Amino acid sequence: MNTLILLSVLPIALLYLGLYKAKNALLPVTVIGLLVALGLAVMQWNDGAQPIYHGMMLFDNYSIAFSAITIVSTILILLLSGDYFERISSHVAEYYAIILFSLAGIVVMVSYYNLVMLFIGIEIMSVSLYILAGIKKNDFASNEAALKYFLMGAFSTGFLLFGIALIYGSAGSFSLEAIRDWVIAQPHNIDPMFYTGIMLIIVGLCFKVGAAPFHFWTPDVYEGSPTLITAYMSTVVKTAGFAAFLRLFTECFAPLSDFWMPVILVITILTLFIGNVTALYQHSFKRMLAFSSISHAGYMLFAIVALGASSASSVFMYATAYSIASIIAFASLILVQQQSGSDNFDAFNGLAKKNPFLAFVLTISMLSLAGIPLTAGFIGKFFMFSSALLHYQIWLVILAVVNAIMSIFYYFRVIVAMYFRAAEPEEVVIPAYYKFVFGISAALTILIGIYPGFISNLI
Repeated sequence: MNTLILLSVLPIALLYLGLYKAKNALLPVTVIGLLVALGLAVMQWNDGAQPIYHGMMLFDNYSIAFSAITIVSTILILLLSGDYFERISSHVAEYYAIILFSLAGIVVMVSYYNLVMLFIGIEIMSVSLYILAGIKKNDFASNEAALKYFLMGAFSTGFLLFGIALIYGSAGSFSLEAIRDWVIAQPHNIDPMFYTGIMLIIVGLCFKVGAAPFHFWTPDVYEGSPTLITAYMSTVVKTAGFAAFLRLFTECFAPLSDFWMPVILVITILTLFIGNVTALYQHSFKRMLAFSSISHAGYMLFAIVALGASSASSVFMYATAYSIASIIAFASLILVQQQSGSDNFDAFNGLAKKNPFLAFVLTISMLSLAGIPLTAGFIGKFFMFSSALLHYQIWLVILAVVNAIMSIFYYFRVIVAMYFRAAEPEEVVIPAYYKFVFGISAALTILIGIYPGFISNLI
């Protein structure tokens, strides 16, 4: 709870720093505050947490683990900000504050124990993201992305809210524990309204994580938003969405898996194929990452299709690997885009000649996203596939492997461009804070790939 309180108060302090023109203090104060929030979360590990505030919130190990990875990812992303926001506006404090407000909503999302708190957490996060997507005031693409995200987000919120209302109408409670007890008490006498509520909640949550066929907003919003904000949405927001998704279905709907599992299975297959096939045809590196994020949502849905004791650790491992690799990819794109003015694959031609370090860490990122052995991405896929095989989802794993092979083509396009395409690009200037993020992220990607116990033993 202390983590959530700090993340709610810190943005207000940042706004005061902006009011008094203390721009140089914004990033250090933000990072230090996030490190303190991370420490406060970790201190609660294994303390036998119980639901608090009349069962509204539960800060257990599950909540702490996902809060930690979202906070760490946010720190890495904000370390890349440097003078990024200064190029957009002179009011920099607001951007840091809004990001932290969204992170507060994310902590609520991974710690809720009541459907009301799930809805509140999603809305706190979403409203902040609507603003962040359109922070480039004179940029048509950014404004269009914000408007589209707002309209589609409001549409999905209606599904989610109506689904929650139907669940409440059937079970008579918003509490996850009470809903679970109601389901267990009458497994063969479930109100049809309850089943309808589950379907509507699936639609709402699938929109939030960018799963097909509710993914149509993702490519345009990711492409139009500022790249740093896209990195945040693609990693921190997606991780929180799946943590919330998994907690709800594990706590409440597991006894009814025969009803909803076929629906999730179809959504998973659609997400994998739509994400990967469409990514093959992209000429923009940023848009390719947008469609690849859709495919990764499909892989993370494995944990819900094969719902079990290992689902939480599988999602955590996959989200960690995906987040770290994606941060490297988006950071590289920011630098190349600033230097060349383009986000096409051609902008990476010959990059390895003048920037071997940048090419090397981006190669590690692409290998991890493709799931190549000795990277964290391979371990993430291994966890997901193993969980599915334990539940005899053999055909799903075969289709996933086919999609993973397909993804190698578009991830390797940028590697080929960097090392094998003839070009004489100017040397990309890499600030020290970028080198730090690259070094930490690449080291973690390799460390988890070689020694997965580094993470799996923790969880």
